[in-house]
Amino acid sequence: MAIWQNYHLAQTVSDALQALADAPGEARLVAGGTDFLLDLQQGRHPPVHTLVDITQISEMNTLEMRQGQLYIGAARPLNQIVDSPLVYLHARALNESAGLIGGPQVRNTATLGGNVAHALPAGDGTISLLALDAQAEIASASGRRRVPVSELFLGPGRSALDPRRELLVGFYLPAVQPGQASAFRRVMRPQGVAIAILNMAVWLERWQDRIQRVRISIGPAGPVPLRLKETEAVLNNQKPDEHVLTQAVEALLSEAHFRTSPHRATAQYRQRIAATLLHETLTLAWQRTYDHPQAQFTGE
Repeated sequence: MAIWQNYHLAQTVSDALQALADAPGEARLVAGGTDFLLDLQQGRHPPVHTLVDITQISEMNTLEMRQGQLYIGAARPLNQIVDSPLVYLHARALNESAGLIGGPQVRNTATLGGNVAHALPAGDGTISLLALDAQAEIASASGRRRVPVSELFLGPGRSALDPRRELLVGFYLPAVQPGQASAFRRVMRPQGVAIAILNMAVWLERWQDRIQRVRISIGPAGPVPLRLKETEAVLNNQKPDEHVLTQAVEALLSEAHFRTSPHRATAQYRQRIAATLLHETLTLAWQRTYDHPQAQFTGE
């Protein structure tokens, strides 16, 4: 039995939206297809009438600076994000997380938009985008809008995007400024299923010996990718000494809800490694604020 009946190679965003609207049966967007096509082939998703391929839409493959922000098209392959000097400079956490998604062959075709649209609580690219304060540009027949990436998730595997009427075009990330840096780290099982036991991204702004501002995201720690806002509040405007880090770990364990998973780890194990992961990721971002080529500090 065919897993789709009609294939449409869209050339523009408007073309893709029209193909979705015109399909007589279920229609789905596809770019890298490393998740969705596998779901179709293995019967985890019923056959669809129309596949709308968005890989040829120019603006969805663009990666550039736009009015002081880093723009990454949703259909840009992950390997090109990993190799981009702009991403390395302005979004180091995303550079690191994109380089850990699948293997080299997967990254040649998988896209950042697909990683986000799949709406997994521990999507590596998604976790970094949250910490980097990214906004998503969404197109529909009524126009375009930008929303925080955090608003795109309803639950595990459930995107807030309407698959028949909306298209995730790309992402806007703030350009890095002096005193700012980010980092991504994850803990994996040494063998078996290639999914994270726990992953984390940290963005921070440093002023002399204090964390002026910080954003921290973690997964899986609930039904959707999680910003640790209570933990951030503990760290803001503080020196990252042992006392403050201990308070931050307590806040993390209070607001993150770990569960036992046969494919990942027990809740108790995740609680234990969460403290280490916070310390390592925060320390790395802190150290990188001095390594930034544009940084200027009065210094410690």
